[in-house]
Amino acid sequence: MVPGRSAVHGQNAMAATSHPFATYAAVKALHDGGNAVDGAIAAAAVLAVVEPQSTGIGGDCFALFCPKGSARVIAYNGSGRSPGAATLARYQELGLDEIATDSVHAVTLPGAIDAWCRLHGDHGSLEFARLLAPAIGYARDGYPVFARVRHDWLQAKDLLAAGQAARATFLPDNQVPGEGDIHYQPQLATTLDIIARDGSKGFYQGPVAEAMQATLGQQGGLHSMEDFAAVAGDYVDAISTNYRGYDIHQIPPNNQGLTALVMLNVLEGFDLNAYPPLSAERTHLEIEAGRLAFEMRNRHMADLSSMTVPMERLLSKQWATDLRARISVDRAMPDISDLGLQKSDTVYLSVVDRDLNAVSFINSVFHSFGSGILCPQTGVMFQNRGASFNLNADHPNCMGPGKRPMHTIMPGMMTKGDRVEMPFGVMGGDYQPFGHCRLITNMVDYGLDVQAALDMPRVFATGQEVEVETSLPAETVQGLKARGHTVRTVESPHGGGQAIHIDHTRGVLTGGSDPRKDGCALGF
Repeated sequence: MVPGRSAVHGQNAMAATSHPFATYAAVKALHDGGNAVDGAIAAAAVLAVVEPQSTGIGGDCFALFCPKGSARVIAYNGSGRSPGAATLARYQELGLDEIATDSVHAVTLPGAIDAWCRLHGDHGSLEFARLLAPAIGYARDGYPVFARVRHDWLQAKDLLAAGQAARATFLPDNQVPGEGDIHYQPQLATTLDIIARDGSKGFYQGPVAEAMQATLGQQGGLHSMEDFAAVAGDYVDAISTNYRGYDIHQIPPNNQGLTALVMLNVLEGFDLNAYPPLSAERTHLEIEAGRLAFEMRNRHMADLSSMTVPMERLLSKQWATDLRARISVDRAMPDISDLGLQKSDTVYLSVVDRDLNAVSFINSVFHSFGSGILCPQTGVMFQNRGASFNLNADHPNCMGPGKRPMHTIMPGMMTKGDRVEMPFGVMGGDYQPFGHCRLITNMVDYGLDVQAALDMPRVFATGQEVEVETSLPAETVQGLKARGHTVRTVESPHGGGQAIHIDHTRGVLTGGSDPRKDGCALGF
Protein backbone atom coordinates (compact mmCIF):
# COMPACT_ATOMS: atom_id res chain seq x y z
CA MET A 1 0.00 0.00 0.00
CA VAL A 2 1.44 3.38 -1.03
CA PRO A 3 0.81 6.72 0.72
CA GLY A 4 -2.16 8.64 -0.60
CA ARG A 5 -5.75 9.53 0.02
CA SER A 6 -8.39 6.91 0.63
CA ALA A 7 -11.92 7.26 -0.70
CA VAL A 8 -14.51 8.84 1.62
CA HIS A 9 -17.75 7.01 2.47
CA GLY A 10 -21.11 8.20 3.78
CA GLN A 11 -24.69 7.04 4.06
CA ASN A 12 -26.74 10.24 4.14
CA ALA A 13 -25.10 12.92 2.02
CA MET A 14 -21.74 13.97 0.58
CA ALA A 15 -19.92 16.84 -1.07
CA ALA A 16 -16.60 16.95 -2.89
CA THR A 17 -14.99 20.25 -3.89
CA SER A 18 -11.56 21.71 -4.58
CA HIS A 19 -11.37 23.61 -1.27
CA PRO A 20 -12.12 22.47 2.32
CA PHE A 21 -14.12 25.62 3.13
CA ALA A 22 -16.42 24.98 0.18
CA THR A 23 -16.86 21.31 1.05
CA TYR A 24 -17.75 22.28 4.62
CA ALA A 25 -20.26 24.90 3.42
CA ALA A 26 -21.98 22.29 1.24
CA VAL A 27 -22.03 19.63 3.96
CA LYS A 28 -23.34 22.15 6.50
CA ALA A 29 -26.19 23.07 4.15
CA LEU A 30 -26.96 19.37 3.66
CA HIS A 31 -26.81 18.69 7.40
CA ASP A 32 -29.18 21.60 8.03
CA GLY A 33 -31.81 20.08 5.76
CA GLY A 34 -30.83 21.52 2.42
CA ASN A 35 -30.71 19.50 -0.75
CA ALA A 36 -27.92 18.92 -3.25
CA VAL A 37 -28.70 22.09 -5.22
CA ASP A 38 -28.48 24.13 -2.01
CA GLY A 39 -25.16 22.50 -1.17
CA ALA A 40 -23.76 23.17 -4.63
CA ILE A 41 -24.69 26.86 -4.56
CA ALA A 42 -23.26 27.34 -1.07
CA ALA A 43 -20.00 25.69 -2.14
CA ALA A 44 -19.78 27.60 -5.42
CA ALA A 45 -20.25 30.91 -3.61
CA VAL A 46 -17.45 30.11 -1.15
CA LEU A 47 -15.17 29.07 -3.99
CA ALA A 48 -15.88 32.40 -5.71
CA VAL A 49 -14.16 34.04 -2.74
CA VAL A 50 -11.43 31.65 -1.58
CA GLU A 51 -10.28 30.50 -5.05
CA PRO A 52 -10.34 33.89 -6.82
CA GLN A 53 -7.87 32.78 -9.46
CA SER A 54 -10.19 30.05 -10.68
CA THR A 55 -13.73 31.30 -10.27
CA GLY A 56 -15.91 34.22 -9.30
CA ILE A 57 -19.26 35.90 -9.77
CA GLY A 58 -17.86 37.56 -12.90
CA GLY A 59 -17.76 34.16 -14.60
CA ASP A 60 -20.00 31.39 -15.91
CA CYS A 61 -21.30 28.03 -14.75
CA PHE A 62 -22.93 24.84 -15.98
CA ALA A 63 -24.86 22.21 -14.02
CA LEU A 64 -26.20 18.69 -14.44
CA PHE A 65 -28.81 17.49 -11.95
CA CYS A 66 -30.36 14.04 -11.48
CA PRO A 67 -33.37 14.21 -9.12
CA LYS A 68 -34.20 11.52 -6.55
CA GLY A 69 -31.58 9.01 -7.68
CA SER A 70 -33.08 8.72 -11.15
CA ALA A 71 -31.34 8.69 -14.52
CA ARG A 72 -33.27 11.78 -15.63
CA VAL A 73 -30.68 14.47 -16.33
CA ILE A 74 -31.59 18.14 -16.00
CA ALA A 75 -28.98 20.33 -17.68
CA TYR A 76 -28.43 24.08 -17.30
CA ASN A 77 -26.28 26.29 -19.50
CA GLY A 78 -25.24 29.29 -17.43
CA SER A 79 -22.69 30.69 -19.85
CA GLY A 80 -22.83 34.34 -20.82
CA ARG A 81 -22.89 35.93 -24.24
CA SER A 82 -20.91 38.55 -26.10
CA PRO A 83 -22.21 42.15 -26.07
CA GLY A 84 -25.01 43.02 -28.50
CA ALA A 85 -22.68 45.45 -30.29
CA ALA A 86 -19.92 42.85 -30.76
CA THR A 87 -20.08 42.47 -34.53
CA LEU A 88 -17.19 41.09 -36.53
CA ALA A 89 -17.12 44.32 -38.52
CA ARG A 90 -16.60 46.31 -35.31
CA TYR A 91 -13.57 44.26 -34.35
CA GLN A 92 -12.19 44.52 -37.86
CA GLU A 93 -12.54 48.31 -37.59
CA LEU A 94 -10.45 48.09 -34.41
CA GLY A 95 -7.76 46.26 -36.37
CA LEU A 96 -7.98 43.07 -34.34
CA ASP A 97 -7.13 39.66 -35.78
CA GLU A 98 -7.49 37.84 -32.45
CA ILE A 99 -8.95 38.51 -29.01
CA ALA A 100 -6.24 38.75 -26.36
CA THR A 101 -6.93 37.03 -23.04
CA ASP A 102 -6.34 40.29 -21.10
CA SER A 103 -8.46 42.42 -23.41
CA VAL A 104 -11.78 43.96 -22.46
CA HIS A 105 -13.11 42.39 -25.66
CA ALA A 106 -12.52 38.97 -24.09
CA VAL A 107 -15.08 39.78 -21.39
CA THR A 108 -18.40 38.06 -22.00
CA LEU A 109 -21.42 38.79 -19.82
CA PRO A 110 -21.18 36.84 -16.52
CA GLY A 111 -23.76 34.05 -16.33
CA ALA A 112 -23.05 32.45 -12.96
CA ILE A 113 -25.32 34.56 -10.74
CA ASP A 114 -28.29 34.06 -13.06
CA ALA A 115 -27.63 30.32 -12.94
CA TRP A 116 -27.36 30.18 -9.15
CA CYS A 117 -30.60 32.12 -8.73
CA ARG A 118 -32.51 30.16 -11.38
CA LEU A 119 -31.40 26.77 -10.10
CA HIS A 120 -32.19 27.75 -6.52
CA GLY A 121 -35.61 29.10 -7.45
CA ASP A 122 -36.50 25.95 -9.35
CA HIS A 123 -34.85 23.26 -7.21
CA GLY A 124 -33.47 24.68 -3.94
CA SER A 125 -35.03 24.44 -0.49
CA LEU A 126 -33.06 26.61 1.96
CA GLU A 127 -33.23 30.41 1.86
CA PHE A 128 -30.91 31.85 -0.75
CA ALA A 129 -29.37 34.33 1.70
CA ARG A 130 -28.52 31.40 4.00
CA LEU A 131 -26.55 29.78 1.18
CA LEU A 132 -24.48 32.89 0.45
CA ALA A 133 -23.77 33.70 4.10
CA PRO A 134 -20.53 31.66 4.39
CA ALA A 135 -19.08 33.28 1.26
CA ILE A 136 -20.01 36.75 2.49
CA GLY A 137 -18.28 36.02 5.77
CA TYR A 138 -15.04 34.91 4.11
CA ALA A 139 -15.01 37.94 1.81
CA ARG A 140 -15.71 40.44 4.59
CA ASP A 141 -13.86 38.86 7.55
CA GLY A 142 -11.03 37.26 5.61
CA TYR A 143 -9.82 33.78 4.72
CA PRO A 144 -6.39 32.11 4.83
CA VAL A 145 -4.77 31.53 1.46
CA PHE A 146 -4.19 27.84 0.74
CA ALA A 147 -1.11 26.34 -0.93
CA ARG A 148 -2.46 25.48 -4.38
CA VAL A 149 -4.37 28.75 -4.57
CA ARG A 150 -1.17 30.67 -3.85
CA HIS A 151 0.74 28.64 -6.45
CA ASP A 152 -1.74 29.71 -9.12
CA TRP A 153 -1.89 33.27 -7.76
CA LEU A 154 1.88 33.63 -8.24
CA GLN A 155 1.59 32.69 -11.91
CA ALA A 156 -0.84 35.58 -12.46
CA LYS A 157 1.16 38.28 -10.64
CA ASP A 158 2.02 40.24 -13.80
CA LEU A 159 -1.60 40.23 -14.97
CA LEU A 160 -2.80 41.52 -11.61
CA ALA A 161 -0.10 44.17 -11.43
CA ALA A 162 -1.22 45.64 -14.75
CA GLY A 163 -4.54 46.95 -13.41
CA GLN A 164 -4.91 49.40 -10.53
CA ALA A 165 -8.04 47.81 -9.07
CA ALA A 166 -6.78 44.23 -9.41
CA ARG A 167 -3.42 45.21 -7.94
CA ALA A 168 -5.03 46.90 -4.93
CA THR A 169 -7.22 43.89 -4.13
CA PHE A 170 -5.03 40.93 -5.01
CA LEU A 171 -1.50 42.23 -4.50
CA PRO A 172 -1.62 43.83 -1.05
CA ASP A 173 1.72 45.54 -0.41
CA ASN A 174 2.46 44.70 -4.06
CA GLN A 175 2.91 41.04 -3.16
CA VAL A 176 0.98 37.82 -3.63
CA PRO A 177 -0.29 36.83 -0.17
CA GLY A 178 1.72 34.07 1.48
CA GLU A 179 0.31 30.67 2.34
CA GLY A 180 -1.79 31.12 5.46
CA ASP A 181 -2.00 34.90 5.08
CA ILE A 182 -5.49 36.35 5.61
CA HIS A 183 -6.96 37.96 2.50
CA TYR A 184 -10.02 40.23 2.34
CA GLN A 185 -12.44 41.21 -0.42
CA PRO A 186 -14.81 43.72 1.24
CA GLN A 187 -16.27 45.12 -2.00
CA LEU A 188 -17.13 41.58 -3.12
CA ALA A 189 -18.76 40.94 0.27
CA THR A 190 -21.03 43.95 -0.26
CA THR A 191 -21.98 42.75 -3.74
CA LEU A 192 -22.75 39.24 -2.46
CA ASP A 193 -24.87 40.82 0.27
CA ILE A 194 -26.89 42.65 -2.38
CA ILE A 195 -27.34 39.43 -4.37
CA ALA A 196 -28.39 37.56 -1.22
CA ARG A 197 -31.07 40.20 -0.62
CA ASP A 198 -32.24 41.02 -4.15
CA GLY A 199 -31.30 37.96 -6.19
CA SER A 200 -30.15 38.24 -9.78
CA LYS A 201 -31.78 41.67 -10.25
CA GLY A 202 -29.40 43.04 -7.67
CA PHE A 203 -26.51 41.97 -9.89
CA TYR A 204 -27.71 42.54 -13.46
CA GLN A 205 -29.66 45.76 -12.82
CA GLY A 206 -29.14 48.83 -10.68
CA PRO A 207 -25.92 50.15 -9.08
CA VAL A 208 -23.91 46.90 -9.29
CA ALA A 209 -24.55 46.53 -13.02
CA GLU A 210 -23.94 50.24 -13.58
CA ALA A 211 -20.54 49.99 -11.91
CA MET A 212 -19.59 46.90 -13.91
CA GLN A 213 -20.69 48.46 -17.19
CA ALA A 214 -18.77 51.65 -16.43
CA THR A 215 -15.57 49.72 -15.66
CA LEU A 216 -15.76 47.85 -18.95
CA GLY A 217 -16.79 50.95 -20.89
CA GLN A 218 -13.82 52.92 -19.60
CA GLN A 219 -11.55 50.32 -21.19
CA GLY A 220 -13.34 50.38 -24.53
CA GLY A 221 -15.74 47.51 -23.94
CA LEU A 222 -18.93 47.29 -25.97
CA HIS A 223 -21.05 46.08 -23.04
CA SER A 224 -24.29 47.94 -22.35
CA MET A 225 -26.74 48.04 -19.46
CA GLU A 226 -29.19 46.30 -21.77
CA ASP A 227 -26.68 43.47 -22.20
CA PHE A 228 -26.44 42.98 -18.44
CA ALA A 229 -30.21 43.09 -17.97
CA ALA A 230 -30.70 40.52 -20.74
CA VAL A 231 -28.46 37.82 -19.21
CA ALA A 232 -30.40 34.57 -18.95
CA GLY A 233 -29.25 30.97 -18.95
CA ASP A 234 -31.11 28.04 -20.45
CA TYR A 235 -32.28 24.60 -19.54
CA VAL A 236 -30.95 22.41 -22.35
CA ASP A 237 -31.15 18.77 -23.38
CA ALA A 238 -28.07 16.93 -22.15
CA ILE A 239 -26.14 14.88 -24.71
CA SER A 240 -24.79 11.41 -23.97
CA THR A 241 -23.11 8.30 -25.22
CA ASN A 242 -23.09 4.77 -23.87
CA TYR A 243 -19.67 3.50 -22.84
CA ARG A 244 -19.60 -0.21 -22.01
CA GLY A 245 -23.08 -0.15 -20.47
CA TYR A 246 -22.84 3.23 -18.74
CA ASP A 247 -24.46 6.40 -20.08
CA ILE A 248 -22.14 9.39 -19.87
CA HIS A 249 -23.90 12.78 -20.01
CA GLN A 250 -22.56 16.22 -20.92
CA ILE A 251 -23.84 19.73 -21.65
CA PRO A 252 -24.31 20.25 -25.43
CA PRO A 253 -22.35 22.87 -27.41
CA ASN A 254 -21.39 25.67 -26.91
CA ASN A 255 -19.89 23.40 -24.23
CA GLN A 256 -16.95 21.17 -25.21
CA GLY A 257 -18.42 18.12 -23.43
CA LEU A 258 -19.03 16.56 -26.85
CA THR A 259 -15.24 16.21 -27.15
CA ALA A 260 -15.12 13.75 -24.23
CA LEU A 261 -18.01 11.73 -25.66
CA VAL A 262 -16.23 11.44 -29.01
CA MET A 263 -13.09 10.29 -27.17
CA LEU A 264 -15.05 7.61 -25.34
CA ASN A 265 -16.72 6.47 -28.56
CA VAL A 266 -13.29 6.06 -30.16
CA LEU A 267 -11.79 4.27 -27.14
CA GLU A 268 -14.75 1.89 -26.91
CA GLY A 269 -13.43 0.10 -29.99
CA PHE A 270 -10.26 -0.94 -28.15
CA ASP A 271 -9.93 -3.55 -25.41
CA LEU A 272 -8.24 -1.25 -22.91
CA ASN A 273 -8.39 -3.90 -20.23
CA ALA A 274 -5.89 -5.93 -22.26
CA TYR A 275 -3.25 -3.41 -21.25
CA PRO A 276 -2.12 -2.39 -17.74
CA PRO A 277 -3.62 0.95 -16.63
CA LEU A 278 -0.28 2.78 -16.67
CA SER A 279 1.05 1.09 -19.77
CA ALA A 280 2.33 2.89 -22.84
CA GLU A 281 -0.28 1.05 -24.92
CA ARG A 282 -3.28 2.32 -22.95
CA THR A 283 -1.80 5.82 -22.70
CA HIS A 284 -1.03 5.95 -26.42
CA LEU A 285 -4.61 5.04 -27.34
CA GLU A 286 -5.96 7.74 -25.02
CA ILE A 287 -3.65 10.31 -26.58
CA GLU A 288 -4.67 9.42 -30.13
CA ALA A 289 -8.39 9.42 -29.32
CA GLY A 290 -7.96 12.84 -27.73
CA ARG A 291 -6.05 14.29 -30.66
CA LEU A 292 -8.80 13.20 -33.05
CA ALA A 293 -11.59 14.48 -30.80
CA PHE A 294 -9.92 17.87 -30.36
CA GLU A 295 -9.32 18.16 -34.08
CA MET A 296 -13.09 17.74 -34.43
CA ARG A 297 -13.73 20.27 -31.66
CA ASN A 298 -11.50 22.95 -33.16
CA ARG A 299 -13.02 22.55 -36.60
CA HIS A 300 -16.71 22.22 -35.82
CA MET A 301 -17.68 23.26 -32.30
CA ALA A 302 -19.41 26.53 -31.48
CA ASP A 303 -22.66 27.86 -30.10
CA LEU A 304 -25.14 25.17 -31.13
CA SER A 305 -27.14 27.43 -33.44
CA SER A 306 -23.95 28.27 -35.37
CA MET A 307 -22.63 24.74 -35.93
CA THR A 308 -22.64 23.61 -39.55
CA VAL A 309 -22.13 19.87 -38.97
CA PRO A 310 -25.03 18.24 -37.09
CA MET A 311 -24.12 17.34 -33.51
CA GLU A 312 -25.83 13.97 -33.97
CA ARG A 313 -23.33 13.08 -36.67
CA LEU A 314 -20.34 14.04 -34.52
CA LEU A 315 -21.76 11.99 -31.64
CA SER A 316 -22.54 8.93 -33.74
CA LYS A 317 -20.74 5.62 -33.32
CA GLN A 318 -20.09 5.60 -37.08
CA TRP A 319 -18.19 8.88 -36.84
CA ALA A 320 -16.09 7.32 -34.09
CA THR A 321 -15.47 4.22 -36.21
CA ASP A 322 -14.21 6.38 -39.05
CA LEU A 323 -11.91 8.27 -36.68
CA ARG A 324 -10.66 5.08 -35.06
CA ALA A 325 -9.47 3.78 -38.41
CA ARG A 326 -6.79 6.48 -38.38
CA ILE A 327 -5.21 5.09 -35.19
CA SER A 328 -2.32 2.65 -35.18
CA VAL A 329 -1.61 0.85 -31.93
CA ASP A 330 2.10 1.04 -32.72
CA ARG A 331 2.70 4.51 -34.09
CA ALA A 332 1.61 8.07 -33.35
CA MET A 333 -0.46 9.73 -36.06
CA PRO A 334 1.81 11.97 -38.14
CA ASP A 335 -0.94 14.10 -39.67
CA ILE A 336 -2.36 15.95 -36.64
CA SER A 337 -1.58 19.66 -36.69
CA ASP A 338 -0.80 21.71 -33.60
CA LEU A 339 -4.16 21.94 -31.84
CA GLY A 340 -3.26 25.03 -29.82
CA LEU A 341 -4.48 23.49 -26.57
CA GLN A 342 -3.62 24.89 -23.17
CA LYS A 343 -4.53 24.37 -19.56
CA SER A 344 -6.40 26.81 -17.36
CA ASP A 345 -8.02 26.37 -13.98
CA THR A 346 -11.55 26.36 -12.71
CA VAL A 347 -13.55 24.85 -9.87
CA TYR A 348 -15.71 21.75 -10.06
CA LEU A 349 -17.87 20.18 -7.34
CA SER A 350 -20.12 17.17 -6.79
CA VAL A 351 -22.95 16.96 -4.25
CA VAL A 352 -25.37 14.13 -3.39
CA ASP A 353 -28.05 14.47 -0.70
CA ARG A 354 -30.09 12.05 1.45
CA ASP A 355 -32.72 11.71 -1.27
CA LEU A 356 -30.00 10.89 -3.84
CA ASN A 357 -30.44 14.16 -5.69
CA ALA A 358 -27.10 14.37 -7.49
CA VAL A 359 -25.52 17.61 -8.74
CA SER A 360 -22.52 18.05 -11.02
CA PHE A 361 -21.56 21.73 -10.97
CA ILE A 362 -18.77 23.82 -12.48
CA ASN A 363 -17.97 27.54 -12.21
CA SER A 364 -15.12 29.52 -13.80
CA VAL A 365 -13.53 32.80 -14.91
CA PHE A 366 -11.48 30.83 -17.55
CA HIS A 367 -7.80 31.77 -17.33
CA SER A 368 -6.24 32.54 -13.96
CA PHE A 369 -8.02 35.67 -12.66
CA GLY A 370 -9.86 35.81 -15.98
CA SER A 371 -9.26 39.02 -17.90
CA GLY A 372 -7.50 40.64 -14.94
CA ILE A 373 -10.07 43.45 -15.13
CA LEU A 374 -11.60 44.12 -11.71
CA CYS A 375 -14.55 46.42 -11.04
CA PRO A 376 -13.32 48.40 -8.01
CA GLN A 377 -16.76 49.31 -6.63
CA THR A 378 -18.14 45.75 -6.71
CA GLY A 379 -15.08 43.52 -6.36
CA VAL A 380 -16.14 41.58 -9.49
CA MET A 381 -13.29 40.11 -11.52
CA PHE A 382 -14.44 39.65 -15.12
CA GLN A 383 -13.90 36.41 -16.99
CA ASN A 384 -12.12 36.30 -20.36
CA ARG A 385 -14.23 33.61 -21.97
CA GLY A 386 -14.56 35.65 -25.17
CA ALA A 387 -10.91 34.86 -25.94
CA SER A 388 -12.23 31.50 -27.15
CA PHE A 389 -13.95 33.23 -30.08
CA ASN A 390 -12.02 33.60 -33.30
CA LEU A 391 -12.31 36.35 -35.89
CA ASN A 392 -12.50 34.13 -38.96
CA ALA A 393 -15.83 34.85 -40.64
CA ASP A 394 -15.98 31.32 -42.08
CA HIS A 395 -15.65 29.55 -38.72
CA PRO A 396 -18.80 28.66 -36.73
CA ASN A 397 -17.12 29.95 -33.55
CA CYS A 398 -16.55 33.41 -35.02
CA MET A 399 -17.36 36.36 -32.77
CA GLY A 400 -20.87 37.71 -33.19
CA PRO A 401 -23.39 39.81 -31.25
CA GLY A 402 -25.16 38.09 -28.36
CA LYS A 403 -23.32 34.85 -29.03
CA ARG A 404 -21.89 32.25 -26.68
CA PRO A 405 -18.27 31.21 -27.27
CA MET A 406 -17.08 27.63 -27.37
CA HIS A 407 -16.73 26.82 -23.69
CA THR A 408 -14.26 24.47 -21.98
CA ILE A 409 -15.79 23.91 -18.53
CA MET A 410 -17.85 20.71 -18.49
CA PRO A 411 -19.67 18.92 -15.67
CA GLY A 412 -20.21 15.20 -16.19
CA MET A 413 -22.84 12.73 -15.03
CA MET A 414 -22.88 8.92 -15.24
CA THR A 415 -26.09 6.89 -15.17
CA LYS A 416 -26.91 3.22 -15.69
CA GLY A 417 -30.36 1.96 -16.50
CA ASP A 418 -32.85 4.04 -14.55
CA ARG A 419 -30.42 5.20 -11.84
CA VAL A 420 -27.80 7.87 -11.43
CA GLU A 421 -24.35 6.41 -10.77
CA MET A 422 -22.00 9.35 -10.35
CA PRO A 423 -21.70 13.12 -10.70
CA PHE A 424 -18.11 13.80 -11.77
CA GLY A 425 -15.82 16.38 -13.27
CA VAL A 426 -12.18 17.10 -13.97
CA MET A 427 -10.88 20.66 -14.32
CA GLY A 428 -8.11 22.12 -16.41
CA GLY A 429 -9.27 24.15 -19.42
CA ASP A 430 -8.67 22.25 -22.64
CA TYR A 431 -7.45 19.28 -20.61
CA GLN A 432 -10.93 18.46 -19.31
CA PRO A 433 -12.04 15.93 -21.97
CA PHE A 434 -8.84 13.98 -21.34
CA GLY A 435 -9.55 14.11 -17.61
CA HIS A 436 -13.13 12.90 -18.00
CA CYS A 437 -12.07 9.98 -20.16
CA ARG A 438 -9.22 8.97 -17.88
CA LEU A 439 -11.56 9.00 -14.87
CA ILE A 440 -14.30 7.01 -16.63
CA THR A 441 -11.96 4.42 -18.15
CA ASN A 442 -10.09 4.06 -14.86
CA MET A 443 -13.35 3.12 -13.17
CA VAL A 444 -15.18 1.22 -15.92
CA ASP A 445 -12.27 -0.60 -17.57
CA TYR A 446 -9.96 -1.00 -14.58
CA GLY A 447 -12.37 -1.11 -11.64
CA LEU A 448 -10.68 1.64 -9.61
CA ASP A 449 -12.57 3.53 -6.92
CA VAL A 450 -13.18 7.25 -7.39
CA GLN A 451 -10.14 8.38 -5.39
CA ALA A 452 -7.70 6.01 -7.08
CA ALA A 453 -9.16 6.95 -10.46
CA LEU A 454 -8.55 10.64 -9.75
CA ASP A 455 -5.05 10.06 -8.35
CA MET A 456 -3.63 8.26 -11.39
CA PRO A 457 -0.88 10.07 -13.36
CA ARG A 458 -2.20 12.09 -16.30
CA VAL A 459 -1.16 12.95 -19.83
CA PHE A 460 -2.33 15.79 -22.07
CA ALA A 461 -1.79 15.83 -25.82
CA THR A 462 -1.71 19.51 -26.78
CA GLY A 463 -1.32 18.58 -30.45
CA GLN A 464 2.07 17.45 -31.69
CA GLU A 465 3.41 17.40 -28.15
CA VAL A 466 2.37 15.27 -25.16
CA GLU A 467 2.67 16.77 -21.67
CA VAL A 468 3.01 14.16 -18.93
CA GLU A 469 2.99 14.53 -15.16
CA THR A 470 6.17 13.70 -13.25
CA SER A 471 4.53 10.64 -11.68
CA LEU A 472 4.05 8.82 -15.00
CA PRO A 473 6.41 5.78 -14.97
CA ALA A 474 9.64 6.15 -16.94
CA GLU A 475 8.92 2.99 -18.94
CA THR A 476 5.59 4.47 -20.04
CA VAL A 477 7.32 7.65 -21.19
CA GLN A 478 9.85 5.61 -23.15
CA GLY A 479 7.05 3.56 -24.69
CA LEU A 480 5.34 6.73 -25.88
CA LYS A 481 8.57 8.05 -27.37
CA ALA A 482 9.12 4.74 -29.14
CA ARG A 483 5.72 5.19 -30.79
CA GLY A 484 6.78 8.56 -32.15
CA HIS A 485 5.30 10.91 -29.56
CA THR A 486 7.12 14.06 -28.56
CA VAL A 487 6.93 13.91 -24.78
CA ARG A 488 7.57 16.70 -22.29
CA THR A 489 7.41 16.21 -18.52
CA VAL A 490 5.73 19.14 -16.75
CA GLU A 491 5.93 20.10 -13.10
CA SER A 492 2.47 21.66 -13.03
CA PRO A 493 -0.29 19.07 -12.52
CA HIS A 494 -3.06 18.50 -15.05
CA GLY A 495 -6.29 19.88 -13.64
CA GLY A 496 -8.10 18.58 -10.60
CA GLY A 497 -11.32 16.67 -10.09
CA GLN A 498 -14.10 15.41 -7.86
CA ALA A 499 -16.64 12.60 -8.04
CA ILE A 500 -19.20 10.85 -5.86
CA HIS A 501 -20.17 7.26 -6.69
CA ILE A 502 -23.59 6.05 -5.55
CA ASP A 503 -23.83 2.39 -4.48
CA HIS A 504 -27.59 1.83 -4.61
CA THR A 505 -27.34 -1.77 -3.41
CA ARG A 506 -25.46 -1.02 -0.18
CA GLY A 507 -26.81 2.50 0.32
CA VAL A 508 -23.34 4.03 0.42
CA LEU A 509 -21.88 7.16 -1.15
CA THR A 510 -18.17 7.09 -2.02
CA GLY A 511 -16.42 10.35 -2.78
CA GLY A 512 -13.04 11.39 -4.07
CA SER A 513 -11.26 14.73 -4.36
CA ASP A 514 -8.14 15.35 -6.40
CA PRO A 515 -4.85 15.72 -4.47
CA ARG A 516 -3.77 18.19 -7.17
CA LYS A 517 -6.00 20.73 -5.43
CA ASP A 518 -6.50 21.83 -1.82
CA GLY A 519 -9.95 20.27 -1.49
CA CYS A 520 -11.56 17.21 0.01
CA ALA A 521 -14.67 15.03 0.05
CA LEU A 522 -16.81 14.82 3.20
CA GLY A 523 -19.90 12.80 3.95
CA PHE A 524 -22.05 11.75 6.87
